[in-house]
Amino acid sequence: MIDHQPDLNQLPKELKLAFHELNIFQYLRQAGLRKRFGFSCARLFQLVFVLLFHQKNWFRLLESNKSEAFPGKDAVYRFLNHTGFAWRRFLTLLSVATVQKVSAFSSADRVSVFIVDDSMFERNRSKAVELLARFKDHATGAYYKGFRMLTMGWSDGHTFLPIDFALLNSRKSSINGMSENVDKRMVGYKRRQEALQPAPQVIASMLDRALTAGAVADRFDQPSSPKSREEDFRAYSASTPAMDCRFA
Repeated sequence: MIDHQPDLNQLPKELKLAFHELNIFQYLRQAGLRKRFGFSCARLFQLVFVLLFHQKNWFRLLESNKSEAFPGKDAVYRFLNHTGFAWRRFLTLLSVATVQKVSAFSSADRVSVFIVDDSMFERNRSKAVELLARFKDHATGAYYKGFRMLTMGWSDGHTFLPIDFALLNSRKSSINGMSENVDKRMVGYKRRQEALQPAPQVIASMLDRALTAGAVADRFDQPSSPKSREEDFRAYSASTPAMDCRFA
């Protein structure tokens, strides 16, 4: 696992090269992930990242014999929930750089595309989660508590890389509102405001951010799009002539 050592020295050999090649720490800093004291953001990020490969949760790690070498659970939770950390910007920067590396190995004749997926994010056991709402699963006809999760990614037909994401609330079926204690100057407040916006407006903002960050695709695809969304994106694509927007 990870010990209290210099940043790159605590990674497994299989991951150390990938972190260095993809400039993970650089993008963390550019996304505003910094701490003045205690465990660095780079170390906390690596700890959470490596846990996935060990198939362990945070509770089991703290119950192990090496628990004294790790930060307390409050440090990790504050790191993950900090309203000033722009996690979406980190994902976009990392993904765009990865897309550029992948594109170098793709054929020039291969068509690339931006894809938007609208999925369920269930929190059926939750009661006090901020901006929790009630939605209908149109595949089963059942209702669930949680969010709508929009994910935008880049694909060349063989590889899919997520670039942006958003969790959406529903004004009509909202269960919990927004916390009043969130600093309005922080990224977290802007994400909460975004959760209340219509999906077509959020998707257009996603596309704006991806293009601004340097992502390039030949087409834009959003399966099963309602007619209203098609009209919105046809109007939006008019300002981006190089992109062919298609709808299934």
